Amino acid sequence: MLLDDEPKIGTNMTENTLFELSQQVGQALALRGATLTTAESCTGGWIAKVITDVPGSSAWFERGFVTYSNQAKQQLIGVTPQTLDAYGAVSEAVVREMALGALQAAQADYAISVSGIAGPDGGSEEKPVGTVWFGFADNQGQTFAITARFAGDRDAVRRQATEFALQTLWNDFLKK
Repeated sequence: MLLDDEPKIGTNMTENTLFELSQQVGQALALRGATLTTAESCTGGWIAKVITDVPGSSAWFERGFVTYSNQAKQQLIGVTPQTLDAYGAVSEAVVREMALGALQAAQADYAISVSGIAGPDGGSEEKPVGTVWFGFADNQGQTFAITARFAGDRDAVRRQATEFALQTLWNDFLKK
């Protein structure tokens, strides 16, 4: 169930929708001479996959980090054990650290991070299945995090999270 103040994403997007969105993001990055990096947990690299489906993406996609475990989050992109212990992997604090850590590690211009509960297990009353946190950062010091709750099975949650991440990057960083 989505709360009224949470962003809502459709569950009927197709691979073509993701490809078109990736192309749009890529064109905007190329026009800026900018690069993107990703730090993904529950999406397992799906954002990086749809981005690199676009021919020529090597000009604007730097690298992707799949940091599924807490240990990977710490080792690869510098998320602190204290943050993980205090807030849990699916939290605003962690996705902010993930985005900033990926941005620094890749020396990119923009970063997307994502951590969530895709299901079917792992949810709680506080963080039910479908809860996903997103972090965004740029090399100008702008950062923000947002959460969304998606419906559907594991595949649907991950697909919606991928679309939401790219759409948010477009709307809040690149469309300007």
